[in-house]
Parts: sequence; structure tokens; C-alpha cells
Amino acid sequence: MKRYILHLIFTLMVCTPLLAAEPLGTPDPDDMILYDDEENTELEVELGKMLFFDTRLSVNGQQSCATCHNPDLGFSDGMAKGVGTKNNPLGRNTPHIYNMAWSSVLMWDGREPTLEQQALGPIASGQEMMLPLDELERRLNAVAGYRRLFKQAYDVDKITRDEIARAIAAFERTIVIDDTPFDRYLAGDTQAMSQDAIKGLALFKGKGNCTQCHDGPNFTDDSFHSLGIKDNDPGRAAITGDKQFLGAFKTPGLRNTELTAPYMHDGSLTSLMDVVKFYNQGGGGAKHTSNLVKPLNLTAKEERQLVAFLKSLTQPFEVDVPKIP
Repeated sequence: MKRYILHLIFTLMVCTPLLAAEPLGTPDPDDMILYDDEENTELEVELGKMLFFDTRLSVNGQQSCATCHNPDLGFSDGMAKGVGTKNNPLGRNTPHIYNMAWSSVLMWDGREPTLEQQALGPIASGQEMMLPLDELERRLNAVAGYRRLFKQAYDVDKITRDEIARAIAAFERTIVIDDTPFDRYLAGDTQAMSQDAIKGLALFKGKGNCTQCHDGPNFTDDSFHSLGIKDNDPGRAAITGDKQFLGAFKTPGLRNTELTAPYMHDGSLTSLMDVVKFYNQGGGGAKHTSNLVKPLNLTAKEERQLVAFLKSLTQPFEVDVPKIP
């Protein structure tokens, strides 16, 4: 609970050079943010996986959580900006969901503080899955297989949105990347990373200034920064009402970032090299650009080395599609 409160306080602030970066490392399962501090059961996880892949959770039965957060596409959708269940365009890039179990702020603008609340948000959204939560409960209660599983998992006779959210979040907490070449290198395997990646790690922590925001075991400060992208999206400012957050978006975690292209909240950068070049030039140049975003003066070789390090954060993660009740 203490860690959770500290995260909430931190996300109300803009990252500044006065705040020391958390050391890079491998995620610790003991630091996961859990529902009521209780470990999830295998039954909860399996139930949540079923819900994650079930198109009943959208108004027209055409979209599941996995439609946008596709395991084969880095738990994203491979598009610059997502689409809703009626094929309507959405305003932002679909973020990946790797290692969200450690995050106390979710969505690009940080509007949801827990995995449970985030799980229901897209379902009920009038732009995404468009299914009212009352109808969600009615649909799942009409399925005998789900009633039986929810009874076993939560000892309830009637399925409610609370148990639905808990189950989906339980599954999402298992989407963990913690055995990459970088993690093996940290553990003492000096051959786990290439020489270019090792030099890229030094750049990441040094000349590239990346750890000002991409710090800690999951390479995110869970805070919000404007990179100077010139669009009309107010970002975090729409949630807080504070103009200092204009155009500011959550720092995405970088584990498996190689698999999650395209990048940025608007999906405007198609490759990791594009991202590195974007930072190297000092961001997008909008008036609200964070003072942390400055030209880096990286050479072409250093750009390649930085990309090599980012690719060392990759670990294959496969999910078997479950049988849906």
C-alpha cells in the first residue's frame, strides 16, 4: 500500500532533473500492485484469459481485448491509431500491456489508477467496445459456463462487473517480461548482450539521457512528459486541468518495445531508429516540449548502438487462445 501511495503522489508531478532516476533492473514480483494485496489464483488467471479473448465484451460481438492488444503484435495492434468495434477511428496509438502489474497509472493520459479500472474502461467506452456494463453483466450471466467459473473463482452466484474486472486484471498481471538478454546480462552473463547493446546501455544511462524518464526495472517513471509532438491532443492536461501537462503523455515501459511498433501516442514513428532520431533532434519542437527533451548530438553509430540496446529488452511471450464458454 505504501508503494502504491508513493506512485500516486509521483504521477501528479512532472519529472524534473531534481528527481533521481530509479536504477535499471529486473522486475521484482514482490513489488507488483495486487488487488487487496492478494495473489491471483490460477483459476482467476484462466478466467481472465477467457474474457480477454471473448468478443462478447463488445457491443456487436466483433471485438475482444485481444483484438487491440494482440499477443502476436506485441500486445498492441500494429496500427498508428486504434479502431473501435464499429471500425471507427480512435485518437491514439494502442499501448502495449507488458508488465502493467507494476504500474499505478494506466492509459496514455493516466486516467485509470488500477488494472481493474482499466479493464472496464475500454469495454464501456462509447468509442472502443461500446458495451454498457449492465449489458456486460447480463451477457455473462446468461452463459452457464461463466456462471460456474465465477462461482468457483469468487464464490458468487451472480457475475458483476467487479469480478469481471478482477479476472481480466489477474490475467494481465501474468504478462511479464523479466528474462531478456538485458536481465541475463545484469545477472552476470556477459555474453547475453552484444557489444553494441552494451555500449547502447551506457548511452541510455549517459549521453542519451534516457533514464531521466525511462528508469527502473520496467523502464518507465510512470509520469507524464511532452515530447513536442505537434498535434491537438491535450494529453494529461485533459485529466488534470493543469496546463503544465499540455501535450504530456505517460512514459511507456520499454520491455519488448521492439515488438510494439509504431511508437508515440499518435503512432507517428514507425521504427525504433525513428524514435532514437526523434530524440536525437530534440523532439517534435512544439511550444509545450518538456525541458528534458533536448538535442543529444548522437553520432549515427551511437544511434545504432542505442537501438541495439533497446532490442536487448526483448523476450518472446506466447499466449494459447483459450476455449471460450
